[in-house]
Amino acid sequence: MSPKVSDEYKNQKKTMLLQAAKRVFLAKGYTRATMQDVMDEAGISRGALYAYFDNVEHLYMELLQFEDQQDVLFVSPNDDETSWQQITNWVHKQQKEIEQIEQTLTQANSEYFLSIRDSKKQEGDTYSTTRYDRIVNALTVLFQSGTKKGELQPRLPAEMIARYLVSFIDGLMLDTAHLGPEKTRVAEQMEALIFSLREMLRPVQEK
Repeated sequence: MSPKVSDEYKNQKKTMLLQAAKRVFLAKGYTRATMQDVMDEAGISRGALYAYFDNVEHLYMELLQFEDQQDVLFVSPNDDETSWQQITNWVHKQQKEIEQIEQTLTQANSEYFLSIRDSKKQEGDTYSTTRYDRIVNALTVLFQSGTKKGELQPRLPAEMIARYLVSFIDGLMLDTAHLGPEKTRVAEQMEALIFSLREMLRPVQEK
């Protein structure tokens, strides 16, 4: 009788495999990556990888969901920081990622969504919508929480500001992936973003 494997162990193992897969996708993109590449990177057998993922597409989808969840957790309201601190910290996190665009999945994401556009258009569109809605909703909740606590005095509806923020970040990320951070002047753009968010959200000055 084989020993029982705990859920904690399985989650840790899956996270390790996703991290190995991310390194592969960063190096090779989506279309050139194979399950064998991930096996080699993680140093595991075929059976060990296929116990968690059916194929490259399944693996990439799981990786996207894992990455998305980390972003959502980052902007979940907490009592350790003010809402404005959380917002600016998230923006600075995005800035760091955009300035190091070659270390993000931006290129692989483009290849992935293009590859499923024709064969699985409806499924791809549904997941794109889900990803967009998830972060917009998370930011909206953060803005609303800050308003309720008296930390923010927004001039515009929370959801409108959230959509603006997501579109700005996504647009700058795509431009930088194509043109490079020097051309898009990421630091200046993010400084302008913070300025506009401050005007829209009107954070209450801390004493």
